[in-house]
Amino acid sequence: QVQLVESGGGLVQAGGSLRLSCASSGRTFTMGWFRQAPGKEREFVASITASGRSTASADAVKGRFTISRDNGKKSVYLQMNSLKLEDSAVYYCATSSIMGLVTTAPEYDYWGQGTQVTVSS
Repeated sequence: QVQLVESGGGLVQAGGSLRLSCASSGRTFTMGWFRQAPGKEREFVASITASGRSTASADAVKGRFTISRDNGKKSVYLQMNSLKLEDSAVYYCATSSIMGLVTTAPEYDYWGQGTQVTVSS
């Protein structure tokens, strides 16, 4: 059983930045960030392989969000820049036992409790 704890969410003005963190209680392989806004399905944001050498991100956040990890700290991060109103959501980190980039939620095994990000105008 792996426990994931997200932090770093909050209220930010449009155009601002936030950095989300996710700490793991155990070894993790592929990691990912997803988000879910009210009334919408959970959607993929970004993924990173175990080594950190490969990443993938959704078109909606490309060029603005960066996923990274520190395996020594068993943590993954999501740097979010140029935030937009439509980025408001609960952000979840997750870990998958599948090697390689994973962009679909069912392939992730463990999830954090989520952290709220609210972007205001």
